[in-house]
Amino acid sequence: MREKGLAGAGGALGRNAMALKLLFWELEKHLKSSSGASVVAIDNKIEQAMDLVKSHLMYAVREEVEVLKEQIKELIERNTQLEQENNLLKNLASPEQMAQFQAQVQTGGSPTGNANAAAAGQPPVPVPAGTTQALPSSQSSGTSA
Repeated sequence: MREKGLAGAGGALGRNAMALKLLFWELEKHLKSSSGASVVAIDNKIEQAMDLVKSHLMYAVREEVEVLKEQIKELIERNTQLEQENNLLKNLASPEQMAQFQAQVQTGGSPTGNANAAAAGQPPVPVPAGTTQALPSSQSSGTSA
């Protein structure tokens, strides 16, 4: 979803840039062809060009705001899901596991994996029956420094 939104906003910016180039080219051509035109007519053309630039920029900003709102909505949903998962895991953990977790957090150790605990000389944390233990993508099966 994010890529689609950003590509859409980039496409709109590209169209806006082309429209602005065309507008300024036409304005320049018009100014060169009407060398005897009054200052008022030139001012009007410049004002029209500036209004068009402003409207194109506002359109591009509105599109980007919509993309960012969608990203914020997705992040809020993901955060809510992770909070629920965290609460569930806290409820499933035994008091011993919670104490070990708190100790690891206070000492700056990694509370997320049995492989690291075993490598550090700590006993592995038992996983409650019926649950699975997922390692973050940054961990590998080998030992880490």
